[in-house]
Formats: sequence, structure tokens, C-alpha cells
Amino acid sequence: MSERDTRLHGCWRLVSFHTELQDSKERTQPWGADPTGHLIFDADGRMMVLVTAKAREPGNTDAQQVALFRTMMAYTGRYRIDGSRFIATIDSSWNEAWNGTEQERFFKLDGNTLEVSTAWMPNPLVPGNPIGRGTLSFRRA
Repeated sequence: MSERDTRLHGCWRLVSFHTELQDSKERTQPWGADPTGHLIFDADGRMMVLVTAKAREPGNTDAQQVALFRTMMAYTGRYRIDGSRFIATIDSSWNEAWNGTEQERFFKLDGNTLEVSTAWMPNPLVPGNPIGRGTLSFRRA
């Protein structure tokens, strides 16, 4: 199915981001209680997301730049809707490994609130990469 859900079109401001580990059910806010970011869906079938931790410092050293990279996520690509999920074919990303892949996200839309979750997958934000998922809540901007 390649339909577009026009209710998703526009700009969404990030309200919260948390992760959950599958085995322990432990929930954390890896980038604090007030991360920043936006998710944009356009009518032509492109989406873009940028999420960062709020407490970030400019980086000039290698260590500072690594810290900046570890507190952000950004990607863009063409998307399609299939029921309660959108699938983005990534053409540009903060993580080169994602370029050319499809990223599947589940969504729930309730008025001006949009909740987006990843599938269960290895969590790169936790040592040992245990299986987890991320959930992001957005409000229409």
C-alpha cells in the first residue's frame, strides 16, 4: 500500500522520547526529560526527522564531537503508509548504515498528538545493545 495519510502532513514538535528494554521493561529517557526535535511529513511523500538531547555543548575536540553524535538522530527519505505504520526508505541519515534501508515505525494519531514507536531491535544507546524500542511523542507544530 502506498497511500498517504494526509492527517500526518505537516510539522510535528517533539514532546518526549523514551526507550524501553524488552526483557526488563525498564524505561529511560536517554536524552533527558526535555529533548528537542521535529518530524515533518510532506504531501509529496518525503519525511524528515531531527531529534537531539537538550543539554548539548558545541564540540571542537574529537570527544566532544562524539558526544554530539551520540545525542542526536536525523534521517530523511520517501515514506509510505501501511495501516498503522509508516515505512521510510532512507536516502540520507546521521548513521551511514541506515542509508538505503527501510525504517519501519508504528504510529498512533490522536488529534494533534502523534506517538511514534520503533520495532523491537538492538538498542544502540545501551551497552551490550539489548533488545529495546524507542517511543517518541509529538504535537502538531
